[in-house]
Amino acid sequence: MLLLGPPLLLFALITWQVVVDGPLVDLDERLSEDLVRPDRASELLSDLGNIEVAVPVLAVALAVAGWHGHRRGRDRWWLPPLAGAVAMALVPVLVAPLKEWTDRPGTPAVPPAVGYYPSGHTATAVVAYGAATLLLLPLLRSPAVRRGLVVLCGVLVLGASYGLVRRGYHWPLDVAASWCLGAVLLTGWWLLAGRTGSPVPEGGGGSRPVRR
Repeated sequence: MLLLGPPLLLFALITWQVVVDGPLVDLDERLSEDLVRPDRASELLSDLGNIEVAVPVLAVALAVAGWHGHRRGRDRWWLPPLAGAVAMALVPVLVAPLKEWTDRPGTPAVPPAVGYYPSGHTATAVVAYGAATLLLLPLLRSPAVRRGLVVLCGVLVLGASYGLVRRGYHWPLDVAASWCLGAVLLTGWWLLAGRTGSPVPEGGGGSRPVRR
C-alpha cells in the first residue's frame, strides 16, 4: 500500500484541481501555451501512445514471457502475462469515465471538445511499455541489456508524453495524471504477479522450488 499511496494521492490532487479549476490549472494552461508548437516530429511522437502502436508491443512481451515461463516450468507462469493484459484492459475502463466526469476542454490547438482529462494515450504508453519492460526484465541476463530496456521504456513513454503536449493534443496535467494512473496499474501488477514464477524442479511436480 505504501507503493500505491504517492501516485494515488498525486492523481487525486491533480484531479481535484482540474474539477474545481484550481490554481494548478492556471499554471498548466500557461505552461501549455509556452510548450505547444505543433510540428511533424511531435505528431509522430504522440503516435507512440496509439493503441495500434503500443498494444502490439505489449502483446509480444506477453507471449514471450508466457512461453518462457511455461517452457521453464515456472509455478503459475500464466499469472504475470495475464495480469499484464488485465492492467492494459483497465486503462480504458478507468480513463473513459474520468474523461466524462471531469469534462475538461482541450487546448486551443485542437477543435473545441471536452473529455481530455486524463490522457488515454499517455496511460496506454505507460502501461503497455512499462508492463512489457517488467515482463521481459527477468528474462535478460546482461545488466547492460536490462538497463538499456529500462532506458528504452522511459524514452518511449517520455517521447509520447512530450509529443502529446507539444502537438497540443493534451494539457501537461492530463499527461501527468496519466503517469500517476499508469504507475498505480503497474504497481498493482507487480504486487499481484511480479514476484511469482518459481521454476519447478526437473523431477516434475515437486513441492519445493529450485533456488537459482
